Amino acid sequence: MTNKERKELAKWAVDYAQKQGATEVAASISNSRSVEIEVREQKVDKIKESTQNGLYLQIYRDNKYSGHSTNNLKKKELEKFITEAVESTKYLTADEFRTLPDPSLYPSGDYSDLQLKDETYLKIDPEKRLEIAMEIERLARKQSDKIISATGGYSDDYSESVRVHSNGFIGERVSTSFWAGAEVTVKDGDARPEGYHWGGARHFAEMPTPEELSTKAANYALQRIGQTKIKSGKYDMLVENRTVARLLYMFVGPMSARALQQKSSYLEGMLDQSIASPLLTVIDDPTIPKGFGSRHYNNEGLAAKKRVMIEKGVLKQYYVDHYYGKKLGMTPNGGYPSNVLFELGKRDKEAMTQDIKNGILVTSFNGGNSNGTTGDFSFGVSGFLIENGKIVKPVNEMNISGNAKEFWQQLAEVGNDPYAYSSMKCPSMLFKEIDFSGI
Repeated sequence: MTNKERKELAKWAVDYAQKQGATEVAASISNSRSVEIEVREQKVDKIKESTQNGLYLQIYRDNKYSGHSTNNLKKKELEKFITEAVESTKYLTADEFRTLPDPSLYPSGDYSDLQLKDETYLKIDPEKRLEIAMEIERLARKQSDKIISATGGYSDDYSESVRVHSNGFIGERVSTSFWAGAEVTVKDGDARPEGYHWGGARHFAEMPTPEELSTKAANYALQRIGQTKIKSGKYDMLVENRTVARLLYMFVGPMSARALQQKSSYLEGMLDQSIASPLLTVIDDPTIPKGFGSRHYNNEGLAAKKRVMIEKGVLKQYYVDHYYGKKLGMTPNGGYPSNVLFELGKRDKEAMTQDIKNGILVTSFNGGNSNGTTGDFSFGVSGFLIENGKIVKPVNEMNISGNAKEFWQQLAEVGNDPYAYSSMKCPSMLFKEIDFSGI
């Protein structure tokens, strides 16, 4: 089934639901195919291929709302499915805020090409996928005789979808993504430190090489040999780019309209007030070509637009979806993050390290949590001790804790090295005088 055929079927489903008594209807039909391969010791450890095809129907009946899904797309079967969906909705409790978005919030329809689809996807054969995973695993194992196991992996995804609303919205999307990487375990006495590195792209030709993926994964594991706890105290904390995103989620949940409406956000009432160091500027931009979070519209059909969320430490916008936006009397703006960008500094992680006299380079967060209602957090961390500008030794089983309101004011420098393999393009970040708990 092509997207054109899906669109016609979605229109039919919307019309049929309204004839059965629905006030408003949204229908989305999607098809996706994914492949996953894992290789260990040059033997295939896992091959998984899946295809999903289905209809998701959202019924609004006199301000009563329900959602229904099926993978049977035959019209005769859908007639019964839709009739029962509409009929069951009338038994729910009415909610005045349950409606489709106002059409003024939908995109104009003049879509720019976000280059999310690789036209060569169907030309990639199983042998090529397996060859990549095999090569990554082989190269990872040869990095050191201290490596006791390595896994090479490859995955890709192809998806097509359409969305139709009864009040005028019609949208379609086609996208691909490709990922590969390695996981490595090394021997360190009785310990077994691990390291990993994965990278991806929207287009197959732009994937990172097996050499890059295997070398970085092995290095992450080898560098952890000899890791230990160190004394508790205050240290400057340099967080590497691929790890910073965990800290950003201190903001993402509390910045949502849902959290605000449910009184579970420490950022409630903080619009246009300082919530971080002036060095922090966060931009949400869904219009980046080939971006992992790029889109023309979100899952409610709302037009995707570039927006500044935090400007020089000042909270400028919340993430407002349609439903909770109506409850709060706020204009919807997309509801959840797309591509998250930052105003960058002038130095990378290595350059910042040279100026740290007593600090810890954090390369991973190991468990812990953050409380979106109070801002309190506690995370386990591992990484490396830095003394007089040099990395001295690996450390682990350390903890940091505090409150986001104070923590983000301690941001002292933002790097110029955004992480490429994520929708959150985080650079390395330096925080001053952070409390670490160890021995």
